[in-house]
Amino acid sequence: MLILGAADVHRVLDDAETEVVAAVRRAYQLHDRGRTALPHSVFLRFPDRPRDRIIGLPAYLGEEEPVAGIKWIASFPGNTARGLERASAAVILNSMATGRPEALLEGSVISARRTAASAALAAATLRSSVPETGVSLIGCGVIGFEILAYLRAVLPDLAAVTVFDLDHHRAEEFAARCQERWPDLKTEVAVGAQEALCAHRLVCLATTAATPHVTTDACRRGTLVLHVSLRDLTPGSILTSVNVVDDADHVCRESTSLHLAEQLCGDRDFIATSIGAVLNSGRPFRRPEDRVTVFSPFGLGALDLALADLVRRRAESLGLGTRVPDFLPPPADPAAG
Repeated sequence: MLILGAADVHRVLDDAETEVVAAVRRAYQLHDRGRTALPHSVFLRFPDRPRDRIIGLPAYLGEEEPVAGIKWIASFPGNTARGLERASAAVILNSMATGRPEALLEGSVISARRTAASAALAAATLRSSVPETGVSLIGCGVIGFEILAYLRAVLPDLAAVTVFDLDHHRAEEFAARCQERWPDLKTEVAVGAQEALCAHRLVCLATTAATPHVTTDACRRGTLVLHVSLRDLTPGSILTSVNVVDDADHVCRESTSLHLAEQLCGDRDFIATSIGAVLNSGRPFRRPEDRVTVFSPFGLGALDLALADLVRRRAESLGLGTRVPDFLPPPADPAAG
């Protein structure tokens, strides 16, 4: 068993935005072509702790050298008050020859980077008729910062960011980090969500909201909303928008905004297409200038496997990680039979 901790994962993925976005793109394309297996994620919830959950995402990615495994990720929002990250995770990769687990990787970095790469890929793919020069980030956590880093990598004209968080002090600290990381980036802190929504035509929602609380009414026409946290937008806003998803079956579950919209209207006709279909079509996507476009990615386990496999291969070439040869029981001795 190869064990790769957070430092190993960072060493591979830091400053590797181009490779990560390419891996996510390839995973989306393979999924659209039917070369993945993605059982529905398992949500472990707790009766007396409604905000906390642990999710299992098993997946298979049918590349030339196929990959199978699972991400086990916990979301405990109260961790931030303890000085801990909200999310923690592990990824297990299994051998496709024997089914035996081969690698155990720290998964929160992988999960954050694949989420950011997915959002950035959508922003670069679901294009406007004019360049994106600014982005509004609602939710000033780890995911929001990673998304901004990846947006900067794929959108060369991005020169401004407006941030908002219910915790104004957190938003101020987030803005300061942005200025330190990107001194050339014009950074502003909005006093309210509505101000942030109308500041730019690219908006990212990355909060821990459990129920819808935001409408698209304040958004400019032609805005693209990266609905990363899936439960921010009201069902009414979903139904009046052009909706792009990663997988309709996965995203219309667990009381997401799209699930609630489906329950309201009785069908999924409000979903226009998937990101994989757009990427495989070979045709440029131009979002309508008279409506809001919403990208709602459930966060497919195939993306985690794509990045975990990238990390595993690169780490092996660099000699990173810890080998535990006796992690599994030794092979049975046929002679002992």
